Amino acid sequence: VLEIMLLDNGEPSNYEEAMAGPDFDKWLEAMKSEIGSMYENEVWTLTDLPVERRAIENKWIFKKKTDVDGNVTIHEARLVAKSFSQVQGVDYDEIFSPVAMLKSVGIMLALAVFFNYEILQMDVKTSFLTKFS
Repeated sequence: VLEIMLLDNGEPSNYEEAMAGPDFDKWLEAMKSEIGSMYENEVWTLTDLPVERRAIENKWIFKKKTDVDGNVTIHEARLVAKSFSQVQGVDYDEIFSPVAMLKSVGIMLALAVFFNYEILQMDVKTSFLTKFS
């Protein structure tokens, strides 16, 4: 008997739960989209693994995006590396995490209010996969 443990918002906690649940087709489509984005953005280079190293494991993360009324509008799947097993200087040398500082966001909002600008919000689907030169 396969038991399914869903979080409060009905999101599966792993691949098996996603494929056994009622929205399996939507989760499968979301996973295909994620893999397609990775191929399109060339996020990795296939190489031989050194003998003394192990490949880093990964995990699917599933999220439901809702509208203001709580209706599910998007099923989102992200493939993430379990990078806590990596060793700096051995597995990687640099870290990049472009995140806005809270102060910067506050300043931008204050300027928008002062000048009576309209504020728009958007979600960039694969922003973390984008290469910057």
